[in-house]
Amino acid sequence: MTIRKSVVAAGLAVLVAIGVATTVHGWTGQQNTLKFGGAVALPGVVLPAGTYKFKVIEGGSGDIVRVTSEDGRQPYFMGFTRKVMRPYSHDRNRAIVLGEAAAGTPPPIAIWFPVDGDNGHEFIY
Repeated sequence: MTIRKSVVAAGLAVLVAIGVATTVHGWTGQQNTLKFGGAVALPGVVLPAGTYKFKVIEGGSGDIVRVTSEDGRQPYFMGFTRKVMRPYSHDRNRAIVLGEAAAGTPPPIAIWFPVDGDNGHEFIY
């Protein structure tokens, strides 16, 4: 019985360690707080003018971006993106590339470049 308890305890310890490692590794630390003077769109949602926090969670097949309110309490978007390289001539402080929109509709955010990063995250519409 003691051996069985030891095996169960060791198994649980391994599962906890894997869970902690996955949690720590999953958040890359890539995040920016961005302020918009007008409404913008993301896949399936329109963000009114305001301040939002953009964060990255790296996944196996692509990066997942999460957009929340500035304080992080209100989620607005979470979805897969395509990793893209920042063009060499691109301003390092430019965080957003907007796409085209029909008159009267908010422009979609096409790509988010974390400030000072080499890679961006292209939203999939």
